[in-house]
Amino acid sequence: MTASTREAELAAARLLLERMGISLDDLIQAGPRAPMPTFAEYVPKVRVAVSAGLLKAYGTYWDKVVAAWGERRLDEPTPTEIEQLRGRVQSTVVARRNARGGRSAAEHLVAALRCLYRRAVLDGLIREADNPAAKVAKPRRLASTRQALADGRLVEINQVAASTGNDPQLDCLLLRLHTETACRRGGALGLRPRDLDPDQCLIFLREKGGTSRWQPVSPTLMRHLLQHHAERGGGDREGRLLRYRNGRPLTYRRYDNLWVRLGQHLPWVRTQQISTHWLRHTTLTWVERRFGTAIARAYAGHTDGSGSGSTALYVKASLAEVASALAALTGEAHPAAVDQ
Repeated sequence: MTASTREAELAAARLLLERMGISLDDLIQAGPRAPMPTFAEYVPKVRVAVSAGLLKAYGTYWDKVVAAWGERRLDEPTPTEIEQLRGRVQSTVVARRNARGGRSAAEHLVAALRCLYRRAVLDGLIREADNPAAKVAKPRRLASTRQALADGRLVEINQVAASTGNDPQLDCLLLRLHTETACRRGGALGLRPRDLDPDQCLIFLREKGGTSRWQPVSPTLMRHLLQHHAERGGGDREGRLLRYRNGRPLTYRRYDNLWVRLGQHLPWVRTQQISTHWLRHTTLTWVERRFGTAIARAYAGHTDGSGSGSTALYVKASLAEVASALAALTGEAHPAAVDQ
């Protein structure tokens, strides 16, 4: 067979496959495949495979998917049907004071389905090209209404926390921890006594996305964290650091109750729906204004370069620079800071 004859036959074969709607991938993947599971069968498998963080974020939305399509196979819904389900979820969301038209619920539904279908692709159940969730856009995220609190407002919050409630000592410790470190609630709740380095005044934070970092704290905060463990920890260095008086580990409920109580005494807290995350905005805004974006990013524990351009890949702040920013914020010298 000559080369020209072979080329002609290959061209004819490609033309025939094209007319039949068959790709080379279809031929390669041809053969017996596992039966396509239904959503009711597959979602429980994904639940036990993902991290606790993903399960917390997407579990409710997977429940909605199972309720709507439980007996349908994964390869049945079309992008249009996903958009229709997204619309139903968005329209039936519970309206709260800080509601924004159900956009967050719609975004989370699409993200939950994308996570589900990524697993299906990895498991060889569907092809990436056939992933319907990847073809559905998330609603555009609106700018956050959170902002930095004024110094006077922060003083009011701390004064009320220190004079109300059944455990002012604990509440004041939480507020100082979040104000100094700008950590998220999950980072604070995940702290263990073994994560404290008293000599260097550092704490080890583990936060969302599997990120972790050593974060400077003031000598005063470190002293109170150690005292808190001595009084409530029972000598357990592996368990949770933050605890109630009876020794039980803290949960997110403590934060919810704290801000409800603060809102009862400070109407502006209730009206604006102030939360712990506002403290993160407050601290990081202060750091950025005085020390620049690179140090603010390191202070926040941000590791990706999204939205910051390629420069963020090269301009990174050191732990010493973060400690210097903390020293300026608290007015206390820090052992890791520079230029003291």
